[in-house]
Amino acid sequence: MTPRKKRLRSGFTTGACAAAAARAAALLLINGQAPDRVRIPFPDRKEREFIVTDCRLTGSNPQTTRASIIKDAGDDPDVTNGAEIRAAVSLVNGSNSTQAQLPNGPGLIFKNGEGVGVVTKPGLAVTVGQPAINPVPRQMIAAALRDLPWPIHETAKKIMVEISVPNGRALAEKTLNYRLGIVGGLSILGSTGIVRPLSAAAWTATIKASMSVARETGCREIVLSTGRTSEKAAQQLLALPVESYAMMGDYLEFSLLAARDFGFKKIHLSGMWAKILKAAMAIPQTHVRNGALEIKPAADFIAALAADEQLGRGLIDANTAREIYQRLRAVGHDAVIRQVCRKARDYAARTSGLPTSVYLVESPGKVVEHV
Repeated sequence: MTPRKKRLRSGFTTGACAAAAARAAALLLINGQAPDRVRIPFPDRKEREFIVTDCRLTGSNPQTTRASIIKDAGDDPDVTNGAEIRAAVSLVNGSNSTQAQLPNGPGLIFKNGEGVGVVTKPGLAVTVGQPAINPVPRQMIAAALRDLPWPIHETAKKIMVEISVPNGRALAEKTLNYRLGIVGGLSILGSTGIVRPLSAAAWTATIKASMSVARETGCREIVLSTGRTSEKAAQQLLALPVESYAMMGDYLEFSLLAARDFGFKKIHLSGMWAKILKAAMAIPQTHVRNGALEIKPAADFIAALAADEQLGRGLIDANTAREIYQRLRAVGHDAVIRQVCRKARDYAARTSGLPTSVYLVESPGKVVEHV
């Protein structure tokens, strides 16, 4: 009997955690009692509960309360899993610019604290100069504070909500924030409040954000890479600004179509052999879950390119795409490898409608073919 696959557990976004922390801090500010749990509404109109790990008074002028939620990303390999998400809440004089309005209550001002970045480049959902707290997290924070009994005599003031992540600056170094122009820490993210493990939506949103920044900063060409190694190899050859690089991972067809839709004039596609071979074979999603490279079709494809059936028979017992590549190099079939790169280029150009260059990268990060 085939064992059943374990169902991956979902978790909460940084935006949801920030909203829950803001509600806990606001409850302490309003009634002087620190809650150990809070429930907040999500965009799907359901409420979900959070454990409050810390809730205290931290300032007196103005009176400020602070609460923390530990992010649980479920089974998703999220760099912020286990991070402390803090919210500090205070009532301030109304001279500050309102960024949201509570019904029958004060205006709302968002501020970035320690470990939360500031947007410095155009093209993102938040304007330049604003805290890197995305629109849906801002809406969730406002919703979490909406039904609270704010003192009537304080409605002339505004609610200041400062979101911080104590180790956010270090965590941000493991993300693409620097390229997107988010300086000083993490973004507070989430479009649903829920983290779906290994979600395609998270990847594709990052690809689109990278392309949006590239376009808004004037880039006319986009570099699509399958990972950091292939990206760094392309950077050694191309005199393009850092904003021109979009790490596409396994989302090949999506990225090609997005490059077309964003109006770029040329694509540079950089990847290692297995991904380039899949592109040559017109496999649109290159992760093994979605486009497993079966050895026989790959061997037949290469044999057809080379017009050499014997070559195909010599590859049929290879275990991996990497082994196919090593065998081709070992017997001097460099011309076949270049043909595979050309086929990958043709697929990318046909799919996107854009001129395309392909760069085949070998570990530890060297371009060995460029067509």
